[in-house]
Amino acid sequence: MAVSRAMRRLIEVRVLEEELSQAALESAVEELRRMEAALAAAQERERNGRRQVTASASTGELIDRIAGLEETRAAARHSAALKPGIAEAELEVARRRQQFLAKRIERRQVETLIQKTEAKDAVHVGRRAQRDLDDWFLSRARHGADRNERAREKEESPQRRSSSVATAVDSGLRAKGGEPRALSDDT
Repeated sequence: MAVSRAMRRLIEVRVLEEELSQAALESAVEELRRMEAALAAAQERERNGRRQVTASASTGELIDRIAGLEETRAAARHSAALKPGIAEAELEVARRRQQFLAKRIERRQVETLIQKTEAKDAVHVGRRAQRDLDDWFLSRARHGADRNERAREKEESPQRRSSSVATAVDSGLRAKGGEPRALSDDT
């Protein structure tokens, strides 16, 4: 049973689905990294705001202190807004990773089916070739035995003829009342 076109087409579809799932996973991972980088930038911005407040306390600049406090609050709000999005993005990455792995399993299952079918086909072809060789050898041996038997018959034919001639001569002599004598190579 050869691998059908449908199976070959199915493996192509499975490969494409796996590639699409992998691209979706990479996209989700990239989105998560982008959001994590934005969170890290917001946290750095919050630290810079606190430093500005600390520096304004030593210099006595009220505007720097207010700017530092606002920077800290804005960064904290931005961080708070990013955290639920990061949690969602992590869930999305996990979901897409599961989809990708499922598509990979489906592709591998089809590949395994195709490999098993091809292996069975190879065994079947090997057995058929061996059977054909065995049949050829047996037919050759039979024809050789027939030829050997015919050759033996040809070799035995002169001996049979000479013994049948001797029998005929003996019976003819006996009928006439004579004594049979042995045939020799001289006669």
